[in-house]
Amino acid sequence: MARRSIEVPGLHHGGLPIPQASVVGNLLVSSGISPLDPDTGTVPPGTEEQVALVFANVRRVLDAAGGSPDDVVKCAAFVRDKSIRPVIDKHWLEMFPDEASRPARHTLRIDLADPLQIQLEITAVLEEG
Repeated sequence: MARRSIEVPGLHHGGLPIPQASVVGNLLVSSGISPLDPDTGTVPPGTEEQVALVFANVRRVLDAAGGSPDDVVKCAAFVRDKSIRPVIDKHWLEMFPDEASRPARHTLRIDLADPLQIQLEITAVLEEG
């Protein structure tokens, strides 16, 4: 089965040769998805703005792969400070409103590069077709 790299215009890993995600069959596994604004190439300073943008970037990655939030089965959230969980939860509930159909999630504290407050990784099973 062939592997396919998923790229999103404006999103990158600082010039490193790493795609936003990789798809094999209908399985998508992302790289770290950051709160990089694809239009300006910058990361906003505020936590609320970063969390909103990282969730928007998850949608961009899924769109580029032909998927949607309904396809996500797991999300790992890497945060500088776990106190931002309420902000994450707000955007989480917006993206996954059905309590009977939410992906698994694991939140880990990690030393992220400045100015990042959050980075997400997702695993998704895309619809076949």
